[in-house]
Amino acid sequence: MTILLPRAGAPDGGPHAGGTYAYTPRTEPAPFAPGGAPLASRTVFSAAHVVADPYADVPPDGPAAVDWESTLAFRRHLWSHGLGVAEAMDTAQRGMGLDWPVAAELIRRSAAEARSAGGAIACGVGTDQLPPGEVTLDQVAAAYEDQLGVVEETGAQAILMASRGLAAAAKSPDDYLETYGHLLRQCAEPVILHWLGPMFDPALDGYWGSPDLDAATDTFLDVIAAHPDKVDGIKVSLLDAEREVELRRRLPDGVRCYTGDDFNYPELIAGDERGFSHALLGIFDPLGPLAAEAVRVLDTGDTQGFRDVLDPTVELSRHLFRTPTRFYKTGVVLLAWLAGHQSHFTMVGGLQSARSLPHLARAYELADRLGLFPDPALAESRMKSLLTVGGVPQ
Repeated sequence: MTILLPRAGAPDGGPHAGGTYAYTPRTEPAPFAPGGAPLASRTVFSAAHVVADPYADVPPDGPAAVDWESTLAFRRHLWSHGLGVAEAMDTAQRGMGLDWPVAAELIRRSAAEARSAGGAIACGVGTDQLPPGEVTLDQVAAAYEDQLGVVEETGAQAILMASRGLAAAAKSPDDYLETYGHLLRQCAEPVILHWLGPMFDPALDGYWGSPDLDAATDTFLDVIAAHPDKVDGIKVSLLDAEREVELRRRLPDGVRCYTGDDFNYPELIAGDERGFSHALLGIFDPLGPLAAEAVRVLDTGDTQGFRDVLDPTVELSRHLFRTPTRFYKTGVVLLAWLAGHQSHFTMVGGLQSARSLPHLARAYELADRLGLFPDPALAESRMKSLLTVGGVPQ
């Protein structure tokens, strides 16, 4: 049995327009079963996606309609493999369809589910309830405080996310130092600080007060140095492995680095003689079971074995996160549908249309080659239906 996959053609559909090629899918199901020993050598969070309600009659710019049971079932799937869940983050379409009222409900429901399942959870705290337009630093701080209160009430760990409002309102590095200092003094428990690069969100360009990353790094470290007892760790999503290594080596003792580098995660998690990164990654949504098994290999001290398991996944990750990177969620949700974790390929805000059919077809092929699908025949059938509707008959 084969499936016809489309080649990417020229953007203008000109003489280099793509055709199709035959691909023979795997027949062996994914070998990763739930359970297994708890992960020991690294703390690993998967930033999880949300499942849209396919029956909701809402416009793309309307309030998000979430299929709560399927969304929570996916989190139970991640916990069953030993991963923690990073909730209401970029992967959950925060700021790209998921507004704060729905994000708050997601946090409450997921935190309750985590308590029931005994799973680790950390939740995003931002300022996305602020109205469009100019805002003041006081408004930014108040918005952060409101969201922090919601997360702390649930008992989940807080992740202080980068704020579009703060990026727009801040006039200098001192504004970041003051705002984050004000928040950290209030935190009941140590939090994770999140630095999301502009490739994930263009509105965050120049975060920490400068487009110069060296200067921005110094400000970031100044925030941590002033409140090391309130910072569990940092989550860095700059897609620059060398910069992340340099940054983690400058962290105060006891402050962890959680890699958010979806291009270079195997080497950063493996580490070197001077340290390593933990993980908080969107790519560990589709890779969750495989990633957990890789870390269990690392727990035995077998770094090469860990790399042998995880290195082959980088091609898929780099494909999903290719420019424009912020649309990686489309490929993530496609793979969740193909793997049987949800019954449809509908996304909040209509974001299922954000990637081309050849892009999605390549994601399917790379995931299939890795053996990610519990039921390869189901994945093939669903991919064929998507291709047929998209104009590539099977």
